[in-house]
Formats: sequence, structure tokens, C-alpha cells
Amino acid sequence: MLSLTIREASLALREGRISPTELCRKCLNQIKKTQHLNAYITVTEEIALKQAEEAETRLLQGVPRGPLDGIPFAAKDNFCTANIPTTCASRMLKDYVPPFSATVVQKLLDQGAILMGKTKMDEFAMGSGSTDGAFGPVRNPWSYAASYRVVAGGSSGGSAAAIASLTSFLSLGSDTGGSTRNPGALCGVVALKPTYGLLSRHGLIPLMNSMDVPGILTRTVDDAAIVLGVLQGLDRKDSTTIPPLSPLLELPKKFDVKNICVGIPKEYHAPGLSEDTAAEWRRVADMFEREGARVVQVSLPHTQYSIVCYHILCCVEVASNMARFDGLEYGHRSSVVASTEAMYASTRHEGFNDVVRGRILSGNYFLLKQNFQHYFVKAQKVRRMITDDFKRVFGSGVDVLLTPTTLADATCYADFTQEDNRSRSAQEDVFTQPANMAGLPAVSVPTALSGRGLPIGLQLIGPAQQDKKLLSVAQWIERRVGFPAIRLSGEAVMSNGQRTEANIKVD
Repeated sequence: MLSLTIREASLALREGRISPTELCRKCLNQIKKTQHLNAYITVTEEIALKQAEEAETRLLQGVPRGPLDGIPFAAKDNFCTANIPTTCASRMLKDYVPPFSATVVQKLLDQGAILMGKTKMDEFAMGSGSTDGAFGPVRNPWSYAASYRVVAGGSSGGSAAAIASLTSFLSLGSDTGGSTRNPGALCGVVALKPTYGLLSRHGLIPLMNSMDVPGILTRTVDDAAIVLGVLQGLDRKDSTTIPPLSPLLELPKKFDVKNICVGIPKEYHAPGLSEDTAAEWRRVADMFEREGARVVQVSLPHTQYSIVCYHILCCVEVASNMARFDGLEYGHRSSVVASTEAMYASTRHEGFNDVVRGRILSGNYFLLKQNFQHYFVKAQKVRRMITDDFKRVFGSGVDVLLTPTTLADATCYADFTQEDNRSRSAQEDVFTQPANMAGLPAVSVPTALSGRGLPIGLQLIGPAQQDKKLLSVAQWIERRVGFPAIRLSGEAVMSNGQRTEANIKVD
């Protein structure tokens, strides 16, 4: 039952083959069985069971609220949840309990979805491995395949691990430079970053206001489409939201790629791209061509500057956004009381980790009067050039871009933590970050297992507000690659039909 899609689980609930309470308890039991993954910061067991009882009453009366009524979900711990701790995996907010819920969380609750808990992440979403949070690193559920510990990706690693380990049917992540797609690819699940503004950011504790997008992690592309249909739309609490072009609850059952033009950006043949990933990229591109799609090489010449540009703009916005955490109104407050200034400085030193403090210092440096034009203004100009590259390519008739999501499969935890956060992020975000820079929709789809038995994901990037077409193409890929799924038997069924023992056991 836990391995069903959202559509299948919703039908089972309506037909009475399982009750919301039974499904909720199965997910709670699975969370306990997979505690070693460290995917959750807070498990909301009592709240979830109460929500399940309410959903059960509605279903018995024949008045479900929608396709998500009774469906368990998880939320990254930087989405505010009313009367439930929201920590951003930081000591700064370890005791913070918001009085309201983020719009996207509230929309799920209004649909009758059941909140299982808040997932682990890199502190304030600054990282690409979910290793830098205050509550310990997340372990990739596919670690058994490599026979040693590998990272789950980040910063939404807990949300991806929650889906891959069958503890929830959907989860919310945030995506500023790839923080949903990166862990989605490494954990073998579907990860969608919608068009900027399609989903409300209200209640998402910000990293970068100009690039943050709530992300959706699910097991299938169809599941992601269902969730996007529920979450999209204008929000008077977020002035950056835009009206959707399509209700998007249903993807076409048959999608003909003969009329599709797929672009292969030559700049994405980046140093460090693993042979497994490159081979999979070629295989799927060839698959498009065999089915009649037009596959063309394109150029995004300013892609090489994206990471440097992102570093500057991110640090500047971090310096601004983190200024609110001063120990005066909410969050951690230092016991140092010699003066307001001393308390303020001590609070931020105690509350933030080295990564956050480093970005704040860098951002303030870039904002100095003598540096503003040289760094911040130039970075904004480069951002416009990167955006124009995409506009030119899509304006030439290309419908989607096909790229790798990450350079390789999941890295060994010991190797990953030897490098500093900035270097790791620069490596991991090289394929995902440009889409954030331009505000474009992008989705990562798992397509194969590497030689080590770990997931490989490929990314599709589309024009702004063409999320439905993007997901239609993604679903076409998904149906043809036959990515191995973890079965109820506790086995992972490989694409070649072989089976290998999994460490994920379910009832």
C-alpha cells in the first residue's frame, strides 16, 4: 500500500480498501523503521492521527475534499507550520513555533492531506548534501546499494529521503539553486521546480527571495502534476505569484513527441560529469530521436558564469534576510547581556553555523559602497544575460532542454564532507542553478541506476509557465525508461530484471 501512487492511494481510500487512519499508521510505522535515515526533524504523530480521523469521517460521508484527502505528506522544515516547530535545521530557530502555516502547507491541509512531519535539511537551505544542519545529516535510502553511506543531496535531502523510503506520498522542498532536484535525482524520486511565482512563497523562510521556489517531490510525474494543480495560483500574501495557464490536474494519457524539439546544451558537458551519467544522457536523447522528436544541440554561452553570479546574489540576499534573526523578537537569544550590541553579536554567533555566518559576511562585503557596482550590479547584469540565453533558445523553436541533474550519483558521505560547503554547492548546482536564475520550470526524473546501483536523474527545463508541457514530456520519459522501484518485498527491482536486497522494509 505504501508504494502506491497518489492516484492509486486516493482511489483505495475512496473504495474503502484502506482507511486514512490505517494508511497514516503504516506511514508512521515506516518512519520508525527508517529512523536510521534521519529524514525527519519533527514527527507529528498525534496531529497526523487526528487529521486522519477527520479525513475518514469525510470519506465515509462521501464528501472528500479532493484528490489528496487522506494522503500523507511531509514538509521541509523551512515551511512554517502553525503550532508545530519550524527550525530550518538551525539552533537559531530550534524552539520557534510559528502562529501560521505557509500557503502551500495550508493548501495541502485544506485538501485533507495528512502532515506526517517536518524533514531535515541543510541549515537555512544553504547546502547540497543535507549534511550541514543542526540535527545531523540525512542518509540516502539507497545507501545499501553502495554498501556504504552516501549523501541524500540537498538542501531538501530529508524530503527526498521521506519519499524514497515510503514514509509519505509527497513532500515539499524548497529550490533556490537546485535544492529539490538535486536530492530528487540522488534519491531516485521525481523532483519538480515550478515556474517562479506559480507557487506562493508566503511562509517559506527565505534564502533568496528572487529565486526561492517551493518544490514538489513525489514518486511519479503524474503525482507531481496532481500536487502542482492543488498548490498553484495567486496568493494575496505573496505579490510575486502569477495566475496559472492551466488547471494541470490531468496530464495527457498519450503524448506524441514527434512534434517536440529537444535541446541538448553543449555547455552542460561539464568537467566532472561521470561516464554513467553521460551515457544515460545520450541514451535518453537517442530515445527521443528514435521516437521522432527533433534533437538539436544548442548553446547557452553564459552558463559558465551562473555559479559565480549565483554566489554573489545569494550572499547579498542572505545578508539581508538573516538580519531579522537578532535575538530580540523571536528565535535564539544569547545569555550575554552586557549590551544590546553584545547580545546581538553573541546570538548570531551561537545561532548560526559557519556556513550561514560566512554567507552573511560575504554578502555584506558585496554590499559595501565601494563594492556594490563591481559585484552586485555586475552579477545582476550577468543574470539578465543568462535569462536571455534561455529566451533565445526557446524562441528558436526548442520545447524543452534535456540535461543531467547532477554530475554523478550520490557521493560517499566521508568524501562529501571533506570539501567546504561553497565548493560542494558549486559542483552540485552546476546543472540546476541556471533555471533558478531565469525563473524557469525544471523537473528531475530518475532514469537508471549507476554502476554502483545508485539512482541517476536527468533534468528537463522548459519555458516559463509551460509546466504542463514539461511534465508531459517528463512522463513520456518515465514510462519508457522503467526506473527500478522499491517493492513491498523489500527488494529493489533493477531495470535488467535482477533483484537486490534493500534496507527499506514495509508491511
